[in-house]
Amino acid sequence: QVQLAESGGGLVQAGGSLRLSCAASGRTFSNYDMGWFRQAPGKEREFVAAINWSGGNTVISNSVKGRFIISRDNAKNTMYLQMNSLKPEDTAVYYCARARSGIYRQSPSNYDYWGQGTQVTVSS
Repeated sequence: QVQLAESGGGLVQAGGSLRLSCAASGRTFSNYDMGWFRQAPGKEREFVAAINWSGGNTVISNSVKGRFIISRDNAKNTMYLQMNSLKPEDTAVYYCARARSGIYRQSPSNYDYWGQGTQVTVSS
């Protein structure tokens, strides 16, 4: 059983930055690939970024490429999403999740454990 808890969301003006954290329970965090998704009201859950178990490989969605950075600290059982140059269209609930198999399948069905989400609101 894995428990994931996101934090770091909030209200920020366009152009600002936030750093989200995803804290994982258990001693096997470093064995798993992880990802970030987001879901805006009335929209489907959207892939944002993923990182492999070691942190050596990442995948970033085209919609946030060049603005968001995914990273992890296995010693702290924590994954991060640094979000820069935020836009109003980045407003959503952001979720972290554990990947079943690899970081290149971007469907939510490739992820088995999910956090409760953290709200990010970007004002114009």
